[in-house]
Amino acid sequence: MVSKNNVLPNIHCHKKYLQSSRGPLKVRIALNQASRKKARRVKRAAAAAAKAPAPVQKLRPVVHCQTQRYSAKVRFGKGFTFEELKAASLHPSYAMSVGIAVDHRRRNKSQESLDTNVARLEEYKKNLVVMGKKDTTAATQFSGAIQPIVVPEPTIVMENVAAHKDVTAFTTMRVARQETRVAGYRVSVLNRKKKE
Repeated sequence: MVSKNNVLPNIHCHKKYLQSSRGPLKVRIALNQASRKKARRVKRAAAAAAKAPAPVQKLRPVVHCQTQRYSAKVRFGKGFTFEELKAASLHPSYAMSVGIAVDHRRRNKSQESLDTNVARLEEYKKNLVVMGKKDTTAATQFSGAIQPIVVPEPTIVMENVAAHKDVTAFTTMRVARQETRVAGYRVSVLNRKKKE
């Protein structure tokens, strides 16, 4: 019974937790999480053993995150571009055979990112050791990220305040705003005087 102007009670007692003759189970349960976790671990171990003694992971490029909000952050990309491989004098098929990830869809949009990734490839080439099948018995397999991204520590630059005592920030900003406001007018006056 509902008195006055209250909301009608609408409690959802329609979930069937047990299998019934009416139909399928309405609540999805996952009782196989532990077995799936073990299966993934076994699969990873088998893949690593098949690649041994090559590293488990591939060399990835350093790329910037998308959108203006996150573009200051860097992360690992999917693979190196053909342009980066060409600058490092590597053929794509050979690069894939020595553990370098290649992405044919990525494009270089700045010279800085191109130089950064070419430097990564050159460093990898210096440390690369290609072994024959007989030499792999004593080799150990590397499992971590190859050439991890080094993030520099943020440093605070201390400024001497006494040296800027004669500068007033409000006046400087007000004058700069006024100069910007009348800049177009001054240019038009100068052009008119040149024509006369």
